[in-house]
Amino acid sequence: QKHLAESGGGLVQPGGSLRLSCAASGFSLVNSAMGWFRQAPGKEREFVAAISWSGRSTSYADSVTGRFTISRDNALNTMYLQMNSLKPEDTAVYYCAAARVSFASMVLKSYSHYDYWGQGTQVTVSS
Repeated sequence: QKHLAESGGGLVQPGGSLRLSCAASGFSLVNSAMGWFRQAPGKEREFVAAISWSGRSTSYADSVTGRFTISRDNALNTMYLQMNSLKPEDTAVYYCAAARVSFASMVLKSYSHYDYWGQGTQVTVSS
């Protein structure tokens, strides 16, 4: 059974850091573009960051550029999101997603392009 599982969420003070992980099981992330999305209470799910299958191409939402870093380790079948300088407005449930792609450099920013989703991990930024 194909499955994505996020981990690493929690409660952190403003200005703090967290590192989210997304591990795949039941399938290989080779040939898969991946991304992070988040959804705050009462809001729609929004794009956070995306990375190509090769890992060489990335894209970020304006709100997280310069603070968040997306990366992946295909040998470990895992993707990461390093979040620094966290703000209260970063509070949300964070979801990872994967999609089969034909090109190693393809980056996907729309949630409608993704085939597999994790269950989400809560990130709360509060003092």
